[in-house]
Amino acid sequence: MTRPPSYSASDPGAYVRHMLALVGDRDPVALLEAGPGRLAQAVDGLGEADARRQPEPGAWSVLQTLRHVADSEIVYGYRLRLIVASDRPAIPGYDQDAWSDRLNYHHGTVADALADHADARRATVRWLRALDDDQWQRVGVHSERGDEGVRQIATLLAAHDLAHAGQIERARTALGI
Repeated sequence: MTRPPSYSASDPGAYVRHMLALVGDRDPVALLEAGPGRLAQAVDGLGEADARRQPEPGAWSVLQTLRHVADSEIVYGYRLRLIVASDRPAIPGYDQDAWSDRLNYHHGTVADALADHADARRATVRWLRALDDDQWQRVGVHSERGDEGVRQIATLLAAHDLAHAGQIERARTALGI
């Protein structure tokens, strides 16, 4: 699995195109439902000490990656609900590195991070499955990327899981675990 391109203000669509390509024509809700299991499999047998090790200077540890995925579920879930409940709402971006630093992503356990993600994901999937066709077509305006609809955001969230499961696999390889 390739790394997603870094966000670039000159081409914010590069990230979106890459992430949408990870999902392809697969059902994003089915991928979302499978996401917690995919992440649990990616960390199977990984000890807490190894989960805290950085695979290279400046890179997130596996634990930080899991905390990011759990918090991203909350962020994306909020964005999705905001779009359905509002008319073309503004969708703020956020600084994921600031969240990692300031929200103590290096604390906690792998099990807690997986559980937090799985709990929030169950609610997201249940909510998405209840949407009608008109709700799936609603759109918000992302502060960095412009118009994004419910279907696209759900697909980006599914791709986010795939990308970070790959990141965890690469980290384990780099750490020799």
